[in-house]
Amino acid sequence: MVRNLEPFEEIYERYFKDVYRYALSLTRDEHLAEEITQETFFKALRSIDRFDGKCRLYVWLCQIAKNTYFTLCEKQGRAIPAADGLDSSPGPEEGLLRKDTAFRIHQVLHKLEEPYKEVFSLRTFGELPFQQIGMLFGKTESWARVTYHRARLKIREELE
Repeated sequence: MVRNLEPFEEIYERYFKDVYRYALSLTRDEHLAEEITQETFFKALRSIDRFDGKCRLYVWLCQIAKNTYFTLCEKQGRAIPAADGLDSSPGPEEGLLRKDTAFRIHQVLHKLEEPYKEVFSLRTFGELPFQQIGMLFGKTESWARVTYHRARLKIREELE
């Protein structure tokens, strides 16, 4: 548990717009993005005491938003959109479009160690550019590209 977190109202004020933009990048629907953002902060408020500080607060909030979106997609039977990879060979992202393999990919992704898990999620589900992913981690764009590529390879290996 991380001590000295700012009051939750300040966390909400500071990160609401960023989490909303992330949710909007996932949903491409303003109303749904707002709903997911509100649910994200509700869940974060309930579990803020479990935030361990191993990642940035923004990244933790986006992870909650992503999981909220996935849960909604599963409930509605909707496909989860995939992002482009580093190369044109089929990767785990394409499997997300097929409902029968999506759950298996999520299982593998859930077990993937950091920072691979987060970088893959931000790129694939958040469709963030490598430059922004690098900035989130305080690293370079090249670091984000290499980390994403390694994450794809790890996921592929697990699926095979």
